[in-house]
Amino acid sequence: MSEQEIRDVLDAYAATVHARDVDGHVGLYDDDVHLFDAWEEFEARGKEALRAATEQWFGSLGEERVRVTFDDAIVVADGDVGFVHAAVVFAAETASGERVRAMRNRFTFGLRRDGRWRIVHQHSSLPISMVTMTAVPPPA
Repeated sequence: MSEQEIRDVLDAYAATVHARDVDGHVGLYDDDVHLFDAWEEFEARGKEALRAATEQWFGSLGEERVRVTFDDAIVVADGDVGFVHAAVVFAAETASGERVRAMRNRFTFGLRRDGRWRIVHQHSSLPISMVTMTAVPPPA
């Protein structure tokens, strides 16, 4: 049951991003969440930092929506602790649902259950070329 409950968190993540629901999205995380993001900041700590980043992200979308797809998600849960790793596709769509761009990166979530599952750690990354020191495009 725990593995399915964690998969439900992934579904909620995708739904809150698509709906640009800041409160719902931030509500998936623990108050003391620790984030390692692939964008700009090395790390962020706490829900307020997450809220600020989420508001900035959703606010930057204009009329677009983002469809999130978790590919090959591996879920491990034992008691009140679990983690997920997956390739994640973020696809920007117009108001009519047309995909205009997409990116794929790697995500790991650490979760803890305290009444319900919450994300306590999120790590997103992209491989970096040793030659160009820029992100390597993921396999299609």
